[in-house]
Amino acid sequence: MARKIDELKKDVAEIENFEKHATRQKVKDILSIEKRKLLSELIKLEQQYVQTDKTEPKPTVKPASASYEVKLNNYAWDQSQKFVKFYITLPKVNTVPADNIQCVFNEKSLDLKVKNLENKDYVFNVTRLLHEIEPKNSTCKVKNDLILINCAKKEDIQWSHVTEWEKKSSESKKLDADDKSDPSASLMSLMKNMYDSGDDEMKRTIAKAWTESQQKGPTF
Repeated sequence: MARKIDELKKDVAEIENFEKHATRQKVKDILSIEKRKLLSELIKLEQQYVQTDKTEPKPTVKPASASYEVKLNNYAWDQSQKFVKFYITLPKVNTVPADNIQCVFNEKSLDLKVKNLENKDYVFNVTRLLHEIEPKNSTCKVKNDLILINCAKKEDIQWSHVTEWEKKSSESKKLDADDKSDPSASLMSLMKNMYDSGDDEMKRTIAKAWTESQQKGPTF
């Protein structure tokens, strides 16, 4: 019955659409009569449906416990030759089923989710890691109230920061401090950073500018 009611509503809507575009009065009258017939049938069916719905027994459904999401921001980190390690303290995390703890690794990010821990979903994510990691060799372990995330390094190098943002922020603060003490030293540091991270064309441009400035002398 619900399907038939839905189809009748669609028919009425289509007739109303035709009415808007009709220009002949006779056509409008025919459409109006047909619409009234459909509306009468629709009202009758809806009344029957309501009566039937009231008499049918409703299945008992146990309400699910509402849960909400909590973002985890506090963590400690360390590194070894092969791994960058994240330590996250979360009381009673060892009491939830193993399937409720999921950690997805990508080359430059990780996403942890702990589902339904005392009606809360906990999430922890890090994007734009400073260097690439090996997702297939990375792991997530739980011990008592601690979550240990081991991100396997793709290269055997020492990480100065966890993310690209942290490194840029640190460098920016250093440049600001240098600006206050020695503007020329700040400019030299900026040029050096641009040269170290630039492509061949950028390096040639900087080298040329440096040579010309040395020949002409400082302009500031």
